[in-house]
Amino acid sequence: MRTRVAVGIMAALLALYLVFAVRYGLVLIGVGTPVAIGIGAAMLLLPVVGAWALAVEILFAVRAERLAKRLEDEGGMPGEPVPVSASGRIDRAAADELFPKYRAAVEASPESWRDWFRLALAYDASGDRRRARWATRTAIKLAR
Repeated sequence: MRTRVAVGIMAALLALYLVFAVRYGLVLIGVGTPVAIGIGAAMLLLPVVGAWALAVEILFAVRAERLAKRLEDEGGMPGEPVPVSASGRIDRAAADELFPKYRAAVEASPESWRDWFRLALAYDASGDRRRARWATRTAIKLAR
């Protein structure tokens, strides 16, 4: 729940930044000099790119959360407890030991979004965020 609040706050701050960037871009264009117009136009382009990136990330998060909820409702979430350190961090070595099981499941049934999502959770537990996002995207694509 705290993560949702933090993401919401960050999204709101980014949206506020985008509004100010548009405003200052329009002010610079209104100055009328070629340099100010160029900078103003660039400042109008940045919010468009930022808004697109924000929308893509929010859509990814919503879709991943739906898959997690669906898998949890079906009782298909991984059940193996992963040891954590005193600070609350996942023991990476223990998470790495679970990884081959989920990779083998994906290799056995590459069209199963459930197996891909469990693989994404294993990647995430082992600290490989890039591959976790890739596996989650694959699961989202297959679940459609």
